[in-house]
Amino acid sequence: MKEITRRSVTGIVYMLLMLAGAAFHPVVFAIIFGTFMYFTQLEFYRLVEKAKSKPRKNFGLGLGILFFLICFGMVNSILPAKSYLIFVPALTFLLLFEAFSERSGILQNSAITFTGFVYVAIPFSLLHFIVHPGYPNYPVFNSNILIGVFLIVWIYDSMAYLAGSKFGKHKLNKKISPNKSWEGCIGGTIGALLMGILNFKMFPQPTLIDWLVISVLVIIFGTLGDLFESVIKRRLKVKDSGTMLPGHGGLLDRFDSLLFVIPVVYVWLSFSGNV
Repeated sequence: MKEITRRSVTGIVYMLLMLAGAAFHPVVFAIIFGTFMYFTQLEFYRLVEKAKSKPRKNFGLGLGILFFLICFGMVNSILPAKSYLIFVPALTFLLLFEAFSERSGILQNSAITFTGFVYVAIPFSLLHFIVHPGYPNYPVFNSNILIGVFLIVWIYDSMAYLAGSKFGKHKLNKKISPNKSWEGCIGGTIGALLMGILNFKMFPQPTLIDWLVISVLVIIFGTLGDLFESVIKRRLKVKDSGTMLPGHGGLLDRFDSLLFVIPVVYVWLSFSGNV
């Protein structure tokens, strides 16, 4: 019972922080999600170190923070629109650091450092553009779409867990994630689609079709993101990515779905003219 209580309290605090970061002010948003990004990326690097890899943690983390802050500066009209181009020479420096270091595995270390940046920092940084849907013409802070995406992800995960616990018999992929079932996916799918419809009632922009497409993207890529992290943990023979969230493991365990969902949702919103 104590474990259930601890898990519930942690989950509520986690969701409240997410909603607070998304709802109030772009500076609050940057502080909360920048902190989440830093520790999630750090967890990834610590995970791969267990496989004897040697990523440039400080460089990768610094690169992630810099990119996050540049995106913040761009959407808030502090920096010019093409400030992101600074990362072209920055990535070149990463290769040079590895080339002149005495450590073995130049390509592997560079690739893993860059993977942490792409896997964690880029999705978090794209959040800036989702909460500034009018950028660059009307860069006004509006978190309705992002909150709607969060709600779909949370409902999908919750319904998948409940349906899987109650009815789960047919495993989705027994080798990668033995606790996930097709019944759980069906339950999560129904919940996500219903949440997409409810989002349209709460947030009239974007359209109902857009919200349903976003729901489908959450279903597909949220599941893939979850399985991707499960593959990493299973190969490293660890249960959780960390211990930062009592009862839930680490931040990477909580953000694994969103890290895959955010980029594809952003692409859809861009193509559909919503950001």
